[in-house]
Amino acid sequence: MRAVAQALHRPGARPAQRGRKSAGTGPGDSGHQAARRSPAEVRLIGGQWKRSKLPVLDLPGLRPTPDRVRETLFNWLGQDLSGWRVLDAFAGTGALGFEAASRGAAQVLLLEADARAVATLEAARLRLRAETVQVRRADALAWMAQRAPSELLFDLVLLDPPYATRLQAPALQACAPRLAPSGAVYLEDDHAWGADDCAAAGWLLQRSGRAGAVHFHLLRRLPVSNG
Repeated sequence: MRAVAQALHRPGARPAQRGRKSAGTGPGDSGHQAARRSPAEVRLIGGQWKRSKLPVLDLPGLRPTPDRVRETLFNWLGQDLSGWRVLDAFAGTGALGFEAASRGAAQVLLLEADARAVATLEAARLRLRAETVQVRRADALAWMAQRAPSELLFDLVLLDPPYATRLQAPALQACAPRLAPSGAVYLEDDHAWGADDCAAAGWLLQRSGRAGAVHFHLLRRLPVSNG
């Protein structure tokens, strides 16, 4: 496991996009903005750092995943993530990634493009003494698209990209080389992905839910047909 941790520190892609959600301008975005108005801080809801606070920077469009959604996600996954390797590709506040680490994940990598957010994530990591968490400033799509050796594959990839840029589909495609064969992907969006939508992109929709304007999904790879 130490070798994996060292490998994750290799230089990654250069940052080229903002981390987490940008404010939208399309139809229905005003409702989403109201539903996702940023608090000053967010609390972790489970595990060893339960009730610990993470700051929410005053950045355009920064919207942490709501408590209710995080609670549902980790109920789906099971509360014990011991031994899991987790990638939070658009980390933002780090709420999703730190939740995974709080529940015992062995390796959690937070990718974030915004320099201020990266500094805040690193400060939170040090404050929590989160030795299993690593923070890297990087463009998530470029970093994920790099082919990785088998020891750098993740059991869980968390995708909560900026809505305005509509990166959900590209992010799903980019994360495939980084996902272990039996791994799962969490996808958040402002609209629902149906089973047919997921299948067309090569994914099996395992679970889905909605909290206000937030639609969230748990996906796995479709089995490869021999035919």
